[in-house]
Amino acid sequence: MVCRAAAPNSHPSTMPVHYVTYKGIKFPPAYNSVHSLSFAHNEFLVRDDDVFNITYPKSGTVWMTEILSLIRSHGHPSWNQTVLNSDRMPWFSTRLGLEAALSYPSPRLLTCHLPRHIFPKSFSHSTAKVIYTLRDPRDVVVSYFYFCKMCNSYEDPVSFEQFLRDFLSGELPHGSWFEHVRGWMQMKDRENFFFITYEELKQDLQGSVRRLCHFLGQNLDDDAISSVVQNASFMAMRQNPMCSSILLPADIMDQTKGQFLRKGICGDWKNHFTVAQTETFNRIYLEKMRGLNVAFPWDRDQDPDLTEQ
Repeated sequence: MVCRAAAPNSHPSTMPVHYVTYKGIKFPPAYNSVHSLSFAHNEFLVRDDDVFNITYPKSGTVWMTEILSLIRSHGHPSWNQTVLNSDRMPWFSTRLGLEAALSYPSPRLLTCHLPRHIFPKSFSHSTAKVIYTLRDPRDVVVSYFYFCKMCNSYEDPVSFEQFLRDFLSGELPHGSWFEHVRGWMQMKDRENFFFITYEELKQDLQGSVRRLCHFLGQNLDDDAISSVVQNASFMAMRQNPMCSSILLPADIMDQTKGQFLRKGICGDWKNHFTVAQTETFNRIYLEKMRGLNVAFPWDRDQDPDLTEQ
């Protein structure tokens, strides 16, 4: 996720963030503009050998960027350790990322948080591949909350309770998590679409890397896969300034307010949600995800019959 240079925004009441709005969805003013978003949606030409890393914010974007970069370099970590992740995989719907993406030779690795309905129109006529990473939405809320406290392109949350309400109503930047997931999961049966969860990556990173290699048509030997797994570990990423955001100046990312790569665990939501918040979340989740017919690892906490409804 990209952040703009701005004065520290510790009090949203005195330092409002003026979000960019496109198709009814708020985007951080970072490097987003209506023009860059409109160009990405309407004019960006997808190439058949493009690979897109797509997520809702705080769902494993950086992690998947590292994994895909390492797979591309057959496990050799030098590219990951010497080139910023945003240069390896441009955020093509932002001004700077769009410029980079247009000039990159094929095959391109590209990143975005775009919902399906404002993804490049040219994608539907291509064989480009999409990798969509999801995460337990309760952990997304917690991670997103702390991220907004650090990054000055986002309003500093008033409270966790209010932030959770805004998440459930789809009022946060990048729009509704539920609509984002539903939109992209409509592609779940397409052969050029691969979805995986943060939880699966945590549980079996090596197996996940093998599945990704198969999807991408990349034939990596056991040593190369082991190197991908080792260099895409949470500790390796936290120690790598090319993906940990520690190179960003304090007026963009205030590292005194926390770490960009904060915990990298599953289930941290249990340390933040009250019983009432959990009940409200579960009720709204069941309503909004009904009929999706996909079983996610976190659904067992919700309703074992969810995917059958």
